[in-house]
Amino acid sequence: MPKMIVSIDGVVIKEVQLTKDRTSLGRRPYNDIVIDNLAVSGEHAVLQMSGDEVYLEDLNSTNGTYINGKAVKKQLLQNSDTVEIGKYKIKYVNEAVPAGVEKTMVVKAGPADLVPAAAGLSTVAAPAGVVAFIKVMSGAAAGREVALVKVVTTIGKPGVAVAAITKWPHGFAVAHVEGVDKPTINGAAIGADPVELKNGDMLELAGTRMQFVQQ
Repeated sequence: MPKMIVSIDGVVIKEVQLTKDRTSLGRRPYNDIVIDNLAVSGEHAVLQMSGDEVYLEDLNSTNGTYINGKAVKKQLLQNSDTVEIGKYKIKYVNEAVPAGVEKTMVVKAGPADLVPAAAGLSTVAAPAGVVAFIKVMSGAAAGREVALVKVVTTIGKPGVAVAAITKWPHGFAVAHVEGVDKPTINGAAIGADPVELKNGDMLELAGTRMQFVQQ
């Protein structure tokens, strides 16, 4: 099943399976793939799937849509093509997967979740080495911890405010994924670029305070 892997500055922030004939991409929250950035138009582009083929069509966006560095209006995607929108790079992957295997982009919190409305986006286990976790400091889940064992782990409330914590070779970094309310580190709002985390850093997102602990 084809999928799109969204990244910024080399940091993967979400992975979306293409399961519908038409998948919309844009800044507005009703899109199938939401990229909350001013460089992205409200309704920026659409992915149209026909059998095993996927076409990308730009919807007269303000800043345009690029595939492998070339501006396009409509083009058939090839495996490993990179779609570029502003600073975001979206890699198209179309490889066969075993029947019955499904992957979701965001999973809402269940009883087993340690961070409210948290979900891992990664399908690849993190490299061995650095051990770290997020400890919830406020709210009903105060005192609970979630280990950062995936390459990418998301925290927050889908549709409200979401951040992604990414495993780097020698540490971890946090980036804003979606939502008007940006996460803060030690009281300072996170900008467009990922910020490297340090042991003891205090994060606040969607009204929940959390501490980053690295051992």
